[in-house]
Amino acid sequence: MSGWWDYLEERTRREIDADVLRDRRLPAVKTAREALRPLGVGLYDAERVVHARYEALGDRVRYTPADPLDLPSLAARAADAPGRVAAVEAVWDGDTVHDWFVVLIAVLDSPEGESHLATVHHRRDAPPPGVAAAAAGRALADRLGVPFHFPSPDVPDDLAPRRRAARRPVEGPPP
Repeated sequence: MSGWWDYLEERTRREIDADVLRDRRLPAVKTAREALRPLGVGLYDAERVVHARYEALGDRVRYTPADPLDLPSLAARAADAPGRVAAVEAVWDGDTVHDWFVVLIAVLDSPEGESHLATVHHRRDAPPPGVAAAAAGRALADRLGVPFHFPSPDVPDDLAPRRRAARRPVEGPPP
């Protein structure tokens, strides 16, 4: 257990534990960081406090289930998108809690925009997120009859070109 836990007020400890029990890691880290900031404690140590609480609370934590990657579930999410799906895209993202992960997105044409389909994290019992997202994204794109775009399936790259930016060439001079 992190030694910083002992410096927290009981009310703050209860708040952190409540977030951990509901698998709300980021709010728990935020609470720990704000409470410990006056002592000069940074983000890294606040994350260690919360990680220690996950370990201490063990089986009592109600972990958030992974987003489903099966074709029927993804097709249903795509059907619920607020517009016509023009493509399926996979993009890397990451944070200090989850490391690198892949987000599957429905690229919309009408209205233009995007809709979240699934987030694919590292899991011990599953293929790497790039492999899993690529397989699920390709299958969904094939079912919908739209292109699939994943510019960097093997190496995390959150700066890889997005489909929308790469897709539309300029057609003549602006009006």
